[in-house]
Parts: sequence; structure tokens; C-alpha cells
Amino acid sequence: MSFDKLKYSSEKNTVIKKFLVPQRIVACNDTDKENMLLCDTPRQSAPRAENCTTVRRGGYVLLDFGCEFQGGIDLTVQVSIPRSRIRIVFGESVSEALSSIGVKNATNNHSVRDMIVETCSMSSMRYGNTGFRFVKIEPIDNDILIRSVKGVFEYKDLEYKGSFECSDALLNTIWNTAAYTVHLNMQDYIWDGIKRDRLVWIGDMHPEVSTITSVFGYDASVEKSLDYIRDETPLNRDFAHDDDACWMNTLPSYTLWWIKIHRDWYYQNGNKEYLNQQKDYMYAAAKLILPRIHDDGSLDFPSYFVDWSSKDTPAEEPGFRGCLVLALRAAAEIFAVYDDAGMSKKCLDKIGCVAKALPDFSTNKQMAAIVSLAGLADSKAVSDGVIKKDLLQGLSTFYGYYVLHALAKSGDTQTAIDVMRGFWGAMLRFGATTFWEDFDIRWIENAAPIDDIVPEGKADIHGDYGKFCYTQLRHSLCHGWASGPAPFMTKHILGVGIAEPGCRKLVITPHMGDLEWVRGTYPTPYGTVTIEHRKENGKIVSKIDVPDEITVEVNNG
Repeated sequence: MSFDKLKYSSEKNTVIKKFLVPQRIVACNDTDKENMLLCDTPRQSAPRAENCTTVRRGGYVLLDFGCEFQGGIDLTVQVSIPRSRIRIVFGESVSEALSSIGVKNATNNHSVRDMIVETCSMSSMRYGNTGFRFVKIEPIDNDILIRSVKGVFEYKDLEYKGSFECSDALLNTIWNTAAYTVHLNMQDYIWDGIKRDRLVWIGDMHPEVSTITSVFGYDASVEKSLDYIRDETPLNRDFAHDDDACWMNTLPSYTLWWIKIHRDWYYQNGNKEYLNQQKDYMYAAAKLILPRIHDDGSLDFPSYFVDWSSKDTPAEEPGFRGCLVLALRAAAEIFAVYDDAGMSKKCLDKIGCVAKALPDFSTNKQMAAIVSLAGLADSKAVSDGVIKKDLLQGLSTFYGYYVLHALAKSGDTQTAIDVMRGFWGAMLRFGATTFWEDFDIRWIENAAPIDDIVPEGKADIHGDYGKFCYTQLRHSLCHGWASGPAPFMTKHILGVGIAEPGCRKLVITPHMGDLEWVRGTYPTPYGTVTIEHRKENGKIVSKIDVPDEITVEVNNG
């Protein structure tokens, strides 16, 4: 049979596969020559077994690959007589790799990370498809001799066209970690997490898409995800008896974010043809949304969920109102592109209605930030009165992105820089190589880092904490929505603002805070923009190189 007779999927394969050598033996028991596993040994059984690692029945070896990645392991077994079972446990933390299903909420949700498999002599087999940094290998039936364990790293081969570097090494690491976190989640679709939440959650994608535009510029996985959720949520039916089916991922706020992402994606890439492909759905969505906003300011939506941190609290509705305003503004711009001034005006008029009734939002920093960004409250009052109180407390890795923007909007980029250092920097100090689904600064008190065995008397930062649906070891330690610092630094510190669709005009407005210098690049459809700012004699001096098709305005204050 020839290749042309095979039935191929329409999905394109853009994945690169590389093999990683373990960097450290975290722990082992009842083993011999375990350090051989740290050598770049061929993935091939050998005629002789002298250079193999022995792991005896009842023993184990726990390997650290040095960085979280998406994929599995390639295990080459030299001797396993007779045919034997082994247990393989993948973990985003040492604690998770040493876990058992059901203990501290360890799960196999969305990817199997704890498995019992058969192996045999002279075999080289691939196991696992998950997100992990650590792996534990444990013989069940008999001793085994292992020739090689390699990590199988699967990722999209993408050029990091955007970059950021400044006089603070910690901020540089935060930017790079945020970019890498999203890169791992850029599979065929945009996932939330590579261990758990391997799903298109459109309401979670806005920070991820913002990171993608800052780092890669364009990637087809964004449009594929936007179109997937559109097609999975058709609006050409009678929804009278199934209101949840109207909304993307069953949540009204997620449909709102779909609109906002399309506006931002258009401004980045300038692809009017692609935006026109959304026209029918955009009108149907507006027809669904606008009648639910009443002239007296009351709303008629089945759910006001925005973020887990505000779920079922008094701050939930004001946060939803903020998202609603951001989506209405985005829709107004999109309908203007469609040359429909009447529909654009209807969207803008509804903003005034939303603003008439605004419940108290002061109990939640995330919702306060959205209210501020929507222009429903004074940005400085929100920043000083809500966000800056106990600065690093009450933040989420997801909507913390909007907290950073709200601080910048109030004129206080320096405090946003301090938040990134203190909040996202704390994850790095406790072993993170990707940013987490959630984080509370109080977790670090008397806690062990994720790359250590938790000693007695210390808190397990992965296994003891978490909330909502992501408690304990179910918690994802690589979540794309946590990548907000990267686009924030690009926009507010490097100062990149898009003034016309397709990046045809950029407005560069750096806010350097206590930094002495900053430089970086920004990807556009016409090529890469190179930017450098330095403080000289109390002033910011800029050097900017842009493609000929782009005009640039510089505001150095």
C-alpha cells in the first residue's frame, strides 16, 4: 500500500519532537548505577548490560528534566524477564510525581499521568502525553535494567520574534517564562494547560492571545481556536429552552471575550478578510446580547461568571459589567469595519445603560481592575482604594493581568512592576519554570519548593493548596492564562501601542519605572520592530527601527 492510499486528517502536523536528557536524580531506592540515566545514552538496547541502571522490584527512580514540557518519555529497557509491569508517574512537581491517584486530589484528568504499563527486554517504547517536569519509574513485578530514559518534548517550531530585556534580570526571566508557558499551550488549538484543561476555553484566551501577538505575532492556532468555539456554538437555533447553549463554553462572558479577541487580533494582523468571515456570527451575537441590556441599567443574562475569584460573590456582576463594556466597545469598532455605523452606535449607546447601575466591586481586585479598564470608575481611585491595599494579596494569575493594566492606566506602572516581581517572581523562587493556574502569596509561608521532596514540617505548595476546581495536585502548574506579564511589559514598559489595524501605525509610550534601560522587539505583519529606551540625565532617550510600511509616534513624556 502506498502513502497516497492512506486517509489523512485535515489537521496539519506542526509539532517538533526532541529528546531531553534527565538533569538530576531527585530520589531513588533499591537501584544500582542510577547516574547512568543522566548520560546521553542511545535509545537503543545494547548487546551487553554493563552500562544499564538496575531498578529492583519495590524500588524506584525519580528523574528531573529541569524544566516543564509537553510530551512523554522514551524508555529503553535492556532486561525485564519475564514480561513485567512498571508504574510510571509524571508530575509537574516532585510532590505530584510521588503521589497516588486520589491522595491530595491527584488525578488523571484530561491526560493520563499515572499509569501501569507492560514492558519487556530489548524494548524501546514511548509512554505518556501530558505536561510534566518529573517522572517516577517503579517496577511492580520484577527487577528491570534500564538502558535509557529520555524526555520526548513535543512543541510547535516557532520563532520568538518578540523579545524583552531590561536592567532587571528578574523581569527578564518573568517575560521569558510567560512566553514559554503560552508556547507549550500552543498545540493544534490554544489550550489552557498542558497537564489539565487541554481545552479551548475562549474566555481564558485573551491573555494568551495577547502574549502570542507580543511574542510570535501570528499563529494559526489562534484562528483555529476562535473558529472552533464559534462552530461549536451556533446561533441559528431557538434557544428558548436551552439558554446555556447560546453562549461559548456555556458562559455569556466567554462570548464577550470572543468579540474582544477578534478586535485585538484584527488590530494586530489587519486581516479584514478573516474578520469578514465572522460577520454573520458577530451580528447574531449582537442580536443575542443587546436586548439583554435594559435602558434602566438592569441586565438579563443567565450567568455573570467572569473569574473563579469572584464566583458567587457581590463583585461578580460589576466584573461582568466591565467585560460587557469592553466587548461592546470592541463590537462597535468591528461593526465600523463592516461599514455599519448604525449597529456600531447601538453598541456604544448600550455602554451608557450598563454604566447606570454598578454594584460594589471593592471586595475583589480582579473585578475592580476590569471596572477600571472599562471606564466605569475612576482608575486612580480604584488603584489606590482597592488594588494597592495589601498589594500582593488577593491576586489571581489569570485576572492579575488586568490588575497590572489597571495600575498602568492609573499612572502607576512602577507598582505594576513591583507586583510582577513580588507575585510572579515568587513562583519562580519556589521552582516554577512555567506559570501556574493560580497562586496565593500566602502559600509560600513555610513551604518547600516544587522541585524538592517536602520535608516534615514544611507545607506542600502544590499538594496542600488551591481552590475552586483546581485544588491540590489537580492544580495545573503550566496555564496559559498566567502569561500576562509578557504582553504587559511589551505594551507598558517597552511601550508598544497599536493605533491602526495591522500595526500600520504604532504609538510608543515607554513607562520604565525604576529601570535604567529596556530594549526589545515586536512582531508585525510587515516585519519586526526594534525598540530601545535608556534613561539619560533624567530623560528617556529612544532608538526605534520600524519597517517602511509602519509609521511610528514616540511619546517619551
